[in-house]
Amino acid sequence: MLQNIRDNSQGIVAKIIVGLIVVTFALFGVESLVSLTSGSNAPATVNGVDISERDVLQGADLQRRQLLAQMGENADPTLLDDNLIRKATLDNLIQQEILVQSATNQDMAISDQALDQMIVNTQDFKVDGVFNPDRYQAVLRNAGLTPMMYKNLLRKESLIGYERSGYMGSAFVLSSEAEKIITLDRQTRDLAYLKVGLQDYMKDVSLTPAELTAYYDAHQQDFMTDEQVAIEYLLINKADLLKEVKVDDAELQGQFEQLKAAFKSEEQRTVSHIMIEVSDSVDDAAALAKAQDLEKKLAAGEDFAELAKTESDDPGSASDGGNLGVYQKGMLDGPFEQAVYSLKAGEVSEPVRTAFGYHIIKLTDLSESKAPVFEEVKDQLIAEQLDNKVEQIYVERVGQLTDLAFSSGDLHEPAAELNLKIVEAAPFSRKGGNDDVTSNQRVVRAAFNEELIRDGFNSDPIELDSGRTLVLRVKEHIRPRQLSEEEVRPQITEILTLQKAGEALQASLEAELEKLQQGAERKPVNGAEWQVADAVGRADRKQPAEVMDAAFKLPKPEQGASYSLITLNDGAQAIVAVTAVHEPDLSAVSADEKKAMRNILSQRSGQFDYQAMMEARKNAAEIERL
Repeated sequence: MLQNIRDNSQGIVAKIIVGLIVVTFALFGVESLVSLTSGSNAPATVNGVDISERDVLQGADLQRRQLLAQMGENADPTLLDDNLIRKATLDNLIQQEILVQSATNQDMAISDQALDQMIVNTQDFKVDGVFNPDRYQAVLRNAGLTPMMYKNLLRKESLIGYERSGYMGSAFVLSSEAEKIITLDRQTRDLAYLKVGLQDYMKDVSLTPAELTAYYDAHQQDFMTDEQVAIEYLLINKADLLKEVKVDDAELQGQFEQLKAAFKSEEQRTVSHIMIEVSDSVDDAAALAKAQDLEKKLAAGEDFAELAKTESDDPGSASDGGNLGVYQKGMLDGPFEQAVYSLKAGEVSEPVRTAFGYHIIKLTDLSESKAPVFEEVKDQLIAEQLDNKVEQIYVERVGQLTDLAFSSGDLHEPAAELNLKIVEAAPFSRKGGNDDVTSNQRVVRAAFNEELIRDGFNSDPIELDSGRTLVLRVKEHIRPRQLSEEEVRPQITEILTLQKAGEALQASLEAELEKLQQGAERKPVNGAEWQVADAVGRADRKQPAEVMDAAFKLPKPEQGASYSLITLNDGAQAIVAVTAVHEPDLSAVSADEKKAMRNILSQRSGQFDYQAMMEARKNAAEIERL
């Protein structure tokens, strides 16, 4: 639990990079970069200031790294379109330069000393709570940055942040405006609605052959088959190679001897703790006082686990009596670890201060790790040996398949040489097939490769995952064709039936709505009953969302009711009525609630103002793309 907290508290460098260079990921998403569009307009100038080729290359490289990290450990770099990444990076750098110039023109600045202080205080660069130059260099190096690059990025982020904070901090909302919003937000309405489905109207629909033909002729482009390919492939599966390897007992013994030689006896310390958090509501002195009080209770004989359950502020361990399990070095650097390694089994520490607050630590168990015993690790060693041998064979076979597939006109020779079966897959479209092979996007891209389709070549090896590789050949290319009217007649019949039923339903409800607006009594229609709900608030989830949306758009009825006719997502239609509107009593709203609403509205106003400024600056800027 504490390790998770520690991990989640890091990442300042990543945030700076993501905020400045990889922001387009949030704007465009991975999918927009997985395409075949081309073209790049870098570099550029903004109001005479150059965005250099190096800036674009560095930014694109950082963005590529971030995208691959977001896509997971099995990310395929070929899915990323370098041209689009480059263009998106340039767009972002232009936007960044516009905002930096805007802040500079407002006489905003940040000194080198302030930047240095920000760097020194960055948690990512600290070891044992102290800034460490070596760690600073290592973190930046892993991110592809030099200290000068990072400092420049930090300066730009700070300047942009200053101006953004100025807009956010200067926006305000009048009390009367906040009260209007509270009134609208807490307003309730008495409503009723009549929902009528299509089913009763569909049975009365009749269609003529001429209508079916007319619809077909007008929508022929909608009735085309998908382009498809039928492939055959050879698959090398690591799991199938297990039958070719056997366990070598002598090698197994050698593995065990290596394991024994590498073994080092280590202490295993099982630790529990009670944490008193220092926060905005509990200051350092109060937290320390509570920790000292708990220390006295423990000294008086109270049970550590019971106190942890009721008093500890660490939710991950409190329910388990404060148990953190076997302590790993580095879980919490500094005072916490020093206390853990100063205790004897059963001892309890004095209150220990860390970044999270005060801890009372108990060493519940202390033991030595034992040397491995052959019978206990035999199965593990066998698995490792077999896995290594299979991996070696797998790599060799993939290499053989690569060479044979390249030199062969089809898959028959590689299949015979490697004793593999040629698998034929059912035709599939660019959306992929129904099995895990033809639904794999790497397979789909290769199968629709124009060169493979035109020349009948075997593909390059395609890695499905860490244990499966295949080579495919396009056996048949099935071009799109026009479906005949007879083939799509059931589909057209369904479309027109729903369309005509919907028109009949709408005409029926429009006539009913006209009667209601003239003061007629609300009555059932086609067996559908009116549903009534009183004093419904905007956040009510018991009523259909479309009904709620319509009800709160209707005007307050002067007499009788206000009505609206809407179409629901399932094709049904409904008449919605609002019979009364109830305004809240603002005297029941506390001053704190009104203040909170003003703050929320002010923030939103500041966001809109800042966004408008950004658009104005962008429109006014002289941007040249070279």
